[in-house]
Amino acid sequence: MESILLSINPEYAERILIGSKKYEFRKKLANKPVNKILIYSTTPIMKVVGEVEVVKTISSSPSALWEHTKKFAGISRDKFRKYFKGCKVAYAYELGKVIQYNPPKELNDFNVGLPPQSFIYLSEEQIKNCP
Repeated sequence: MESILLSINPEYAERILIGSKKYEFRKKLANKPVNKILIYSTTPIMKVVGEVEVVKTISSSPSALWEHTKKFAGISRDKFRKYFKGCKVAYAYELGKVIQYNPPKELNDFNVGLPPQSFIYLSEEQIKNCP
C-alpha cells in the first residue's frame, strides 16, 4: 500500500480535518493502491496540514457516486457536477481516521520541493523522517 500527497483547496482540507468531508473526489485514482493521504492545503495556507486513512476507493458513474456519497461529500451538488462534467466514470477515496498536524508541516519536511499538480507518492521513509 502507498501514501500520497494530495493538493487540496483549503476549504475542503478543513472539512476533511473536522470530519464533515469523508470522500475525496478525483477524475483519476493513483495507479497503486493507497492507504494514506497527506493533505497539502493550497494557497494561501501552503502547508501539509494532516493525514487521513483511505478506507477504500469507489468508482461509478458520477450520478451514482453522488447518491452514495452526498451525505458526507463536503461539496455542493453543483460543484460536484461541474467537476465531473463530461466524465463517464467518477472516483472517490473514502476517508477514515484523520490526524491533524499541529503545527502544519512544510513540503521540504518530506523532501518535496514543489506542491503536486495532482498527487505524488511518498515513501514511508519520507513520512517517518519528517520532523
